[in-house]
Amino acid sequence: MSGTYGIAERKARWRAFLDMQQPPIHVFFVAYNPDPIERPLPWPSLKQERIEYAWQMYEREMARMEWLRDDYIPHLAPYTGTEIFAEAFGCQVHRADDNMPFALPLIHEAREVAALRVPEVSATPLALLFEIGDELRHRAGPEAVMKLVDIQTPMDIAALIWDKNSFYIAMQETPEAVKELAAKVMQLLVTFQDEWFRRYGTEFIAHYPSYYMPDGFTLSEDEVGAVSASMFDEFFLPELTELSEHYGGLGIHCCAHAKHQWANFKRIPNLRLLNLVQPEETLREAWRYFADHVPQMHSWSGDGPAWTWPQQYPPNARVVIQATAETQDQALELSDKLWATCGRA
Repeated sequence: MSGTYGIAERKARWRAFLDMQQPPIHVFFVAYNPDPIERPLPWPSLKQERIEYAWQMYEREMARMEWLRDDYIPHLAPYTGTEIFAEAFGCQVHRADDNMPFALPLIHEAREVAALRVPEVSATPLALLFEIGDELRHRAGPEAVMKLVDIQTPMDIAALIWDKNSFYIAMQETPEAVKELAAKVMQLLVTFQDEWFRRYGTEFIAHYPSYYMPDGFTLSEDEVGAVSASMFDEFFLPELTELSEHYGGLGIHCCAHAKHQWANFKRIPNLRLLNLVQPEETLREAWRYFADHVPQMHSWSGDGPAWTWPQQYPPNARVVIQATAETQDQALELSDKLWATCGRA
């Protein structure tokens, strides 16, 4: 396909896609990554390796944009594991040689929560993430879009800090202690994220999956799969509402079996995008259930050739289509056909 489709045009398409006041449209990615670069594990000792990997990926994405028309936006990705905020509170971290790191619980009983102090960001391993981000932004310039680090809700982070053998019991028996811990996490999380946006701007690529947000905030919400709808209302909705109001909207990733919370997801104010990781049958239901409410980007985009997928969605749905190509020619073919199918000349 001749011509270019630059970053400004891609951002404009995303803004229209995310705007529920505009007519529904789709956006699409064509995943094509020949000769993949091995990603170093997100260990503190591998800071420079992480920077170089992120920089090489950014350069590849910028080059790819020159010949492939899709809606993917090149970005700087200072990736992490899920452990970062729990570690900041003092949790030990398990770092295997062949897998992502994860936090080990620090809290085992409700009485231990009161003694936990909210740390200064600069005095925790979180400071390393700003060092990585600063270096990447210095290389790329102020116009480069930054990706968020891996962020969960305060209650989900609390579930990493507090041993899950007693965490869910505590939600029933000592709910105020659980809420106190989550409130401390909220304080640290907001302090960190406010500084992140101050340094790198309020437009960004979501922590997971990689979609563009002109503003707002994105996070993972997985613990809701293990609680009732009424517990969502008591423990989760207040903090999600607070974050949405503070940042001007939320994008949410959920890979839990949480269909019983779908009605509650609709209650989150200014929900900007929803990503579910579920079986095909469940996602077909989600397309219909959320079509009038929120743009969707799920783990499965359709059946058959990618350019036929939009025909499988409800007419009022907004879907991020994720197709995969094995060769450059296949990537170009997919791009051409999806470009036409998604209503662009």
